[in-house]
Amino acid sequence: MGSLYAIVLAAIVLSLLAVSLTRLRSVKTKADYLVAGRTLPAFVLIFTLLSSWIGSGSLLGGAENAYKHGFAALWQAGGGWAGLLLIYFIAPRARHFAKFTIPDLLEARYSQTARVLGVIAILFAYTAIASYQLIGGGDILHLVFPAVISPELGRYIMAAFVIVFTAIAGMSSVAYMDVVIGILATVTMIVALPFLIHAAGGWSGVTHALPATHFQMLGDLSFTQAMELMVPTMLLMLGNQAMYQKFFSAKSERDARVAVVGWIIGTVILETVIVAIAVVGSVLFPTGEVSQHPREIIAYSAMHGLPALLGALLMGAVFAKIMSTANNFLFSPATNLINDVFVRYISPDASNKRVLLISRLAVVLLGVWALVQAMHTESVLQKAIYAYTIYSAALTPVILAAFYSRRANAAGAATAIAAGTFITVFWDTAFVRNHVPKYAADSDFAIFPALLVSVLGLVVVSAFTRPPTPEQVAPFHAAKIESAAN
Repeated sequence: MGSLYAIVLAAIVLSLLAVSLTRLRSVKTKADYLVAGRTLPAFVLIFTLLSSWIGSGSLLGGAENAYKHGFAALWQAGGGWAGLLLIYFIAPRARHFAKFTIPDLLEARYSQTARVLGVIAILFAYTAIASYQLIGGGDILHLVFPAVISPELGRYIMAAFVIVFTAIAGMSSVAYMDVVIGILATVTMIVALPFLIHAAGGWSGVTHALPATHFQMLGDLSFTQAMELMVPTMLLMLGNQAMYQKFFSAKSERDARVAVVGWIIGTVILETVIVAIAVVGSVLFPTGEVSQHPREIIAYSAMHGLPALLGALLMGAVFAKIMSTANNFLFSPATNLINDVFVRYISPDASNKRVLLISRLAVVLLGVWALVQAMHTESVLQKAIYAYTIYSAALTPVILAAFYSRRANAAGAATAIAAGTFITVFWDTAFVRNHVPKYAADSDFAIFPALLVSVLGLVVVSAFTRPPTPEQVAPFHAAKIESAAN
């Protein structure tokens, strides 16, 4: 059986490498590398959005939560679904704006200071997200090759794969790999779930083996804990730079809007299936190694609960999904270093050849930083919420204000970004634990204090300082008008 899994993983890796090398020939300019020449059709956008969103956060963190708490884990996924409903109206506006990165948007609407602070927040958040993708990939390699590859060695190997695939052709490489990955993952997960339910004695066998709370809306979580899962996910979705870059890459505003509809449908189906597989897996494998590392339940169920070929395909799909998300969240901050630091401040007149060279170097450096974080992370779920919270508190309020507020200004934006980042990064320090009372007895994360201070900073400072100029506001409201007309 091990050889079958090895063959499937090798086939997937080689297929993804072939896709990357094929797209390499189309990459000649900065726009080709960063936003695929703005040529992605709706079909490609659907799968690249789906693959970039559903990675280790869902397949490991969400599955770990479902293994422990049942379907209440869908509160985390539900945040993304709520964000997607709002994104339907934002997507064409983002494509109309047609920049390269979120800091592009921040400088156009606010100031250079907002741009620089935005880069810092994105680097913290996105390398953290990339880091636990490496953990997920390392876990899978260890499960397939337990005698040869340790989880730690697996992280190094996964990092090498991700860095190479991401560096080759940029957004074009990432997007077209995601089409292959998205189709494979969607089909195998939907097919695998009925097999696992049957192995567990049918749905009645699942419900009888687990506590009733596993099937209740809140389960054994408090409302505060449910909101701590939902709100960061929703706000990350609304302000996600990787998502906006896909919209910047779309052929048209119509393609961007159509892609969101497909993305909503695919995300609701896949995240529900992932949670269901983890819940059923907790019935099939309540003890043993996986009970000590519940984040591995999807991969473990593939290996031990399914027919060999289907299990190998599911394992390969999970591995590819994790790799896809790592590619996206490594590529995205690399574009910030190139577009928002190198080209903006260091070498504005750099040739396309030099920009492409530095872009690939940035991918390597950020990949190494993500690997360092991966080697010092224990809980994928906690790391995911930490990363989501930085982005949610620091950037999402000012991004939404750019499109929907005429009064939010540069000073307010800079205050919000700095405050949201600072509180999130330092919330779990010994000083805060010893001197700052929790806002709720069952609180675990920084999302609500960080978000509150960020929004207050944006509103209050904007209200008491000079308003933005008409030139700063006009492009965003022109986008609204055109979007409404369409």
